[in-house]
Amino acid sequence: MLILSRNNPIVKELASLKEKKGRREKGAFLVEGEKMVRECVTCGMEIVRLIVREDYRGETYSLPAVTLGMDAFRAVCDEKTPQGIAAEVKLPVSPLKAPERSCILLDGVADPANVGAIVRTAVAAGYEELYLIGCADPFSPKSVRASMSGVFFAKLMHGEREEALETLGSVPLIAADMDGEDVFSFVPPEKFCLCIGNEGSGLSEIVRSAASKTVRIPMGEHTESLNAAVSAGILMYELKNQRG
Repeated sequence: MLILSRNNPIVKELASLKEKKGRREKGAFLVEGEKMVRECVTCGMEIVRLIVREDYRGETYSLPAVTLGMDAFRAVCDEKTPQGIAAEVKLPVSPLKAPERSCILLDGVADPANVGAIVRTAVAAGYEELYLIGCADPFSPKSVRASMSGVFFAKLMHGEREEALETLGSVPLIAADMDGEDVFSFVPPEKFCLCIGNEGSGLSEIVRSAASKTVRIPMGEHTESLNAAVSAGILMYELKNQRG
C-alpha cells in the first residue's frame, strides 16, 4: 500500500520519532539513509520496519516496510535531502552498570551534534561504554547522523549524577578542564573514566569534585578553547596512547 498524505496516522507516528517525546513513547528512533540503514541491519539492531519512498529501488533486506509518497516521506525524515530509505529502530536499553574498561562520562553536553560526534570517536578509540548525564539525546536524528553508526555499537547509559558516580565506584575520574595537567605528559591509570562537560560551563561541581585528576589540552595564545567533540577526541586518543 502506498501512503501519500502526510496527515496519515502512520506518517504522523513515524514523524514523531524526530522528537524526544515521540521516541520515548514509541521506544524507537529513526535511522536515515542507505549506508546507515545497511549498517544498522548488519550489526543486528532490532528494526521495527523500513520506511521507503515510492521511487526507491535499493535493498530492503526482506524486512517489513511501509511505502510513502514523496511528500509523506519528507514529513517523516529529518534530513533536508533524504535518500529514499529510513528505518524505525527499537531503542536499546542499557541500564547503569559498572564499566568493564576505560569509559567516558558526558556531563551536560547539550549539542546533539557534539554528542553524536563524541560517540563516534569513542567507539573508534575503544571506549564503548558511555555514561550520559543531562545531555542531548544521542538518538535524536542529528546525533545519530553525527555518530555515523556509533550509536549502534556503543553502550549508552543514562542516569542522575549521583547514580552515575555511584555506579562508577572506584574507577578514577579524569576531568577535562583548562586548569588541569598537560595531557601530553600525563600518565593515566590502567582503567579510568574521562569526563567531558558542557560546551559553555564545563563540568558540574559534583563531577569535578569527584575527579581524582584533571587534564587539559595546551593551546596557542590566540585560542581559548576547542569544540567539545574535538577536545574529547584528542583526550581519548592521547590517554590511550599514554597507556602504550
